[in-house]
Amino acid sequence: MPTYQINVNGKQESVEVASDTPVLWVLRDHLNLVGTKFGCGIGQCGACTIHVDGIAMRSCGLTLEMISGKAIRTIEGLSEYGEHPVQQAWKEIDVPQCGYCQAGQIMTASAFLEQNPTPSTEEIKNAMHGNICRCGTYNRIYKAVEKAAKDMN
Repeated sequence: MPTYQINVNGKQESVEVASDTPVLWVLRDHLNLVGTKFGCGIGQCGACTIHVDGIAMRSCGLTLEMISGKAIRTIEGLSEYGEHPVQQAWKEIDVPQCGYCQAGQIMTASAFLEQNPTPSTEEIKNAMHGNICRCGTYNRIYKAVEKAAKDMN
């Protein structure tokens, strides 16, 4: 089995896995970064969202070959103590109910706000549209993204 060097959360990591292994399983099973969740396995729900070179992407559909030479950031690497403005807004607005989708939601929101620091409500809804929350906390999610945008500016 080949050994891959990957940049995860600012650190070079060495993993020995098949080249077609989904990044989700490399993170969870080989690097013990379990904040990234398995949801649907087909890139539809957003629970497994990570940043790849700053872009929010579904890790269940990415293979090691696809991320070669790219910087990966997981929820664990967003901020050391949960102090990122999106994480703070999530707490202040009390977004999570069950919490399962929240890492993916936060990773999507933080990448979106890096690209669009002053979004409209409609832009926030469109950006967050692909992340499913089975508890239905969408209104709180949108409010938290709005708050984080204000706090970041």
